[in-house]
Amino acid sequence: MTTQDPLKSIYNESLSLLTDLYQLSMAYGYWKLGIAERESIFHLFFRRKPFNGGFAIAAGLETVLEFLNQFRYSESDLNYLEQLKGPDGKPFFEGEFLEYLSHFSFQCDIDAMPEGTPVFPYEPIFRVQGPILHAQLLESPLLNIINFQTLVATKSARICWAARPDPVVEFGLRRAQGIDGALAASRAAFIGGCESTSNVLAGKIYNIPVKGTHAHSWIMAFDEEEESFEAFAQAMPNNCIFLIDTYDSIGGVKKAINVAKRMRSKGVEMIGVRLDSGDLAHLSIEIRKLLDANGFPHADIMASNELDEHIIKDLKQQDAKVNVWGVGTHLVTGKDQPALDGVYKISAFKDKKGKWQYKVKISEQLAKVTNPGIHQVRRYYDAQGNVADMIYDLHSHLPENPHSIDPLDPTRSQTHSSEMKYKDLLVPILRKGKCIYQSPSLREIRDKTQFELSQFHPATRRFLYPQPYFVGLEKSLYETKLNIIQDLKKK
Repeated sequence: MTTQDPLKSIYNESLSLLTDLYQLSMAYGYWKLGIAERESIFHLFFRRKPFNGGFAIAAGLETVLEFLNQFRYSESDLNYLEQLKGPDGKPFFEGEFLEYLSHFSFQCDIDAMPEGTPVFPYEPIFRVQGPILHAQLLESPLLNIINFQTLVATKSARICWAARPDPVVEFGLRRAQGIDGALAASRAAFIGGCESTSNVLAGKIYNIPVKGTHAHSWIMAFDEEEESFEAFAQAMPNNCIFLIDTYDSIGGVKKAINVAKRMRSKGVEMIGVRLDSGDLAHLSIEIRKLLDANGFPHADIMASNELDEHIIKDLKQQDAKVNVWGVGTHLVTGKDQPALDGVYKISAFKDKKGKWQYKVKISEQLAKVTNPGIHQVRRYYDAQGNVADMIYDLHSHLPENPHSIDPLDPTRSQTHSSEMKYKDLLVPILRKGKCIYQSPSLREIRDKTQFELSQFHPATRRFLYPQPYFVGLEKSLYETKLNIIQDLKKK
């Protein structure tokens, strides 16, 4: 059973100081100026599709909810903040502000994409609405949680799609970025499609199936390789996957077969063998022949060794006989892109009269120009699957057949027929700081990922040079953005 509040079970201390100093500095400034309670809108989104692919998989929402459930400033937090001083030796924060934080209670509304949802650049994964001081304090922890888990879930989805229909085991604990990175990666990898993990703590906390047998050191602890297999079979007869490449893979599988025959005479069946080096395509083909010829047609051949989606796809094209894949380093570190470029930007702020003022950050880099407003993402689909996404403003009155424009290429646009089906992707999560969302199980999220990906054209799921999926700004929102930019440039 899943551990309740995994973050609390791991950390006894408050995590409210899991932030950058400038978040607290801005919060202090809002408080001191008397605008801390003015309502604001922030969106969390990313700009570039990870791994040069066609999509990302939203992940980390449940961890965010656990974080927010414990979001309060402890006495030790406040004592630490009280000690912080500027270059002039004076305290960073006034005592009255620390008193304010001691009674802090999160009061924002949050709408978010459920975990397992395919998401594209500039689409908000989170929309946060509430007092600007409260919303500002979420920037760093939200990005820390969502960026990493979304990155790993995306990598996992790509790897598992390449391996289909074979299962993938996440093997990354030893190469993960620390204890936290290992646990978050195991969770996100399962969301992306992995069948199990080698990480026992992640298995306990998140109720993920765990798998693993033995390493080369087990083999080398015995005088003979066959003796090591025999000993392992005696120790764990219900977990016999023999690692056969310590000395010679073909010789190793022959010895494994000898042991497996003796096991079978005692009513115990070998599960399979594992390769961790060498020419995986050639060796797996030869090993399959040996296993089949000796009466083990159902024994698995598992492969590991620096695998990723490209290598797995290539091995399958070579007719490799691997049917279980162990993937570690490339998966849990996102090795070819170790960070998602997620950002958290303000897009609207109420003025003194309580009227929304839409905000745009402009830049010489078009990709860094933000979108104003209060966003929702609408996904249009038909009987064949998903067709296009439209980002629109909740306060706009959509026409019967809305038109959307690519914010990075205005020559690309689409009109969305009123006859087309659609769903809005951001769903209510918190209202005034209280959770109203019923979290699905991790297995349900995993199933959602696979179903949702199946609704996209195969060219969008392609690993290299995928066909871009259309995401546009609704026309009136696009025009509002242009008008704001023009006004800002006149100042």
